[in-house]
Amino acid sequence: MRLSTLSVRPFSAAWQMLVGCHWTRDGLAVAGGILVWMAAVAGSRDAVFAQAAVGDRPSIVLIYADDLGYGDVCCYGATSVPTPHLDRLAREGLRFADAHSASATCTPSRYALLTGEYPWRKPGTNILPGNAALIIPPGRLTLASVLKAAGYATGVVGKWHLGLGTGNLDWNGPIRPGPLELGFDYCFLVPATGDRVPCVYVENDHVVGLDPSDPIQVSYGQPIGHEPTGRDHPELLKMKLTHGHDMTIVHGISRIGYMTGGKAARWVDEEMADTLTDKAVAFIERHRDQPFFLFFSTHDIHVPRVPHPRFVGRTTLGPRGDAIVQFDDCVGRLLQALDRWQLAERTLVIVTSDNGPVLDDGYADEAVERLGSHRPAGPWRGGKYSVYEGGTRVPFIARW
Repeated sequence: MRLSTLSVRPFSAAWQMLVGCHWTRDGLAVAGGILVWMAAVAGSRDAVFAQAAVGDRPSIVLIYADDLGYGDVCCYGATSVPTPHLDRLAREGLRFADAHSASATCTPSRYALLTGEYPWRKPGTNILPGNAALIIPPGRLTLASVLKAAGYATGVVGKWHLGLGTGNLDWNGPIRPGPLELGFDYCFLVPATGDRVPCVYVENDHVVGLDPSDPIQVSYGQPIGHEPTGRDHPELLKMKLTHGHDMTIVHGISRIGYMTGGKAARWVDEEMADTLTDKAVAFIERHRDQPFFLFFSTHDIHVPRVPHPRFVGRTTLGPRGDAIVQFDDCVGRLLQALDRWQLAERTLVIVTSDNGPVLDDGYADEAVERLGSHRPAGPWRGGKYSVYEGGTRVPFIARW
């Protein structure tokens, strides 16, 4: 079903909720609106597919960018960075002009997205360290559990940053509770962020590629192990610092927090976007014959911005601009997968961002120096961490 970017005829109470929640800044949060609308699609009598067989219900792909600003996409006015796949979605679907994330930073936005609850109602939803316990209680109603109960296969791939385990997590054993206890059938995670340890992937309930003879230890207090830090050995860094991010060095980039061990399991930053997208495409392929919900939570364009070499130099904006091109390419690969398996006409695709943009977020990647005329927040004041409009006013594109 194709929706005009100029006019929409609401075809159900569910779609009216979607429009109402996202056109108006004074309505529900974007996160809560998504939750209510998807729940309606899955099970409400008013929803279009409520009375249909499970196999006839639309699949849902929710692509959640990190730190992507309102003005970072061509269809929102950007001229310095090409985003053809996002622009295609806007042409074929609906581009919302007044969409807001639930917070101006990551953990609280993600909490709201999955639970439908404003994060300020829940203590402990501030930006979490990489070794934090899971902040969503297992068994709580979530976006994933609502859709799973309605017969959907559910998966999350990418950045998590909502904690794992119950505290003092042993990264060398089963990692529980996590997304599997919140309604997801499958997960492949960046546990926190790219700039926080541990720098390993978690698939379902274990670290990927971990050598048992090289166990992982993580600390956000005192230093552990003997690995060099950015604070003491800046000469080892391939990306210099502006503030913070001066603890354990992993592949030439120093992070927030200390880790030792797990060398065989550590990710390669330049390969992260491809790794995550491969997993997302594989999830779609596995479940192409049934309704599925994929929460694809990309690392891009969060720091450290280290795009794959094939994207380096694609813009004049430096690594930040190149990371936007890389994100757009990831979106394109998912769209191609939907086209390849003839799923596009029965899949709702949503692209949005967890918060507004930030330039200097701790690494010297020339985001400020090479900005030129580009305006990451578009016409809006402020950005990530800010109470101003640019902190929460984000791109939001829906196609069905």
